[in-house]
Amino acid sequence: MDDIGLRQLNREGAAGAEWRALLRKEGIQEDPHLDYTVGAYDRRGRLIGTGSCFRNTLRCFAVDDSHRGEGLLNRIVTHLMEYQYARGNCRLFLHTKCANFPIFRELGFYEIARVEGKVVFMENRPHGFECYLRHLERGRGRQAAIVMNANPFTMGHRRLVETASRENDTVHLFVVSEDVSQFSFSVRKQLVEEGTRDLENVVYHATESYLISTAVFPSYFFPASEEVTRIQAELDCKVFLRIAEALHITARYVGQEPFSPTTAIYNENLCRLLPAGGVNYREVPRFDTDGEVISASKVREIIKRPAVNREALSRLLPPSTLQYLAGARLI
Repeated sequence: MDDIGLRQLNREGAAGAEWRALLRKEGIQEDPHLDYTVGAYDRRGRLIGTGSCFRNTLRCFAVDDSHRGEGLLNRIVTHLMEYQYARGNCRLFLHTKCANFPIFRELGFYEIARVEGKVVFMENRPHGFECYLRHLERGRGRQAAIVMNANPFTMGHRRLVETASRENDTVHLFVVSEDVSQFSFSVRKQLVEEGTRDLENVVYHATESYLISTAVFPSYFFPASEEVTRIQAELDCKVFLRIAEALHITARYVGQEPFSPTTAIYNENLCRLLPAGGVNYREVPRFDTDGEVISASKVREIIKRPAVNREALSRLLPPSTLQYLAGARLI
């Protein structure tokens, strides 16, 4: 192993082609959303191993089959962890093949959830997920959940929460924490809370890296193949079921999805998996105004126009969201 060197790999040109060839050879799908990649090279300068980072995740590991069992993956993972720590990311997550689970467990990663025969979702803290569960505020009676990005919070979101609030004693409202949307997490959380403040049985939570995040479900935010999207959506569902068990959630409410193929796939997985885990799947038809379906994407489209149609926005948004947009000079 002394004659094997690690160095940053440029995924462009000839180096990138060699990297992609190694991934294909080892059955690893290329991930286009990476912010650092390391290559392991033998003394002839041939790429024999690689691993990458994106935000607080480790991904895209591959070791040439002729060098397996030599501890090369350990070196790559250790290098990436040191790189992540140096840039301030101490809570790390990864997806790996089920066959590689023992290797990463020995390297200090712990299972959160898995899709059998496909992938395991792991983190580098022994009780990280359990700590997250312990700190979630508890509810009472019949309890339901909603997970929303709310980019931004619309009348459609409001009516979905109203429906769940009317039919349950407690509604656990999880706001997606990932900051890759047009509106930041802090703003989206503010708008959700202001837009539902009058509903006294709503409990608010951040998803952190555990639900609809670039750690567990990156294809929610970035384009990926349907196969990858389905696997990641199932993984996210498995994580949610652990949350539901901890909070005694017996129903999850979602809005019908006529626009986004990714969200439609996600809803299909929820519909298939939740009942088997003791959680009722409740799909609510999309709300409309004057025959127009209310959606956050429609709101973002209107905001981008040179002449913003305030009247159209007033039909799509609650007063609190309109007030924020005006104050932020977005309309």
